[in-house]
Amino acid sequence: MSVHDDLTSVQRCLDDLVRSVKRLEQQMGGGGLEMRRVRTDADHLRESVALLREAAPGIAGRKRPDLVSIPDTPYDDSLWTDSDDEGLGARHRHAP
Repeated sequence: MSVHDDLTSVQRCLDDLVRSVKRLEQQMGGGGLEMRRVRTDADHLRESVALLREAAPGIAGRKRPDLVSIPDTPYDDSLWTDSDDEGLGARHRHAP
């Protein structure tokens, strides 16, 4: 499945959830804290999916970067002759 198909499926499920929450709210009454939390959570989910839909073209169009292999062979020590050991100070010098 593509990202678009998955988002469409999630949107359908959320629409069903919102309809069910509205029916439940009518049956139980909408004044209770628990019912308000469920309604608010369902609304937040809808907003989050809408944000995902807006970002979907960027997500679907992204290409994985090429992998760079790093050899297991040790580096040439001559590359590091002019550098200090990080956090340990310069070679052949004593700490103050």
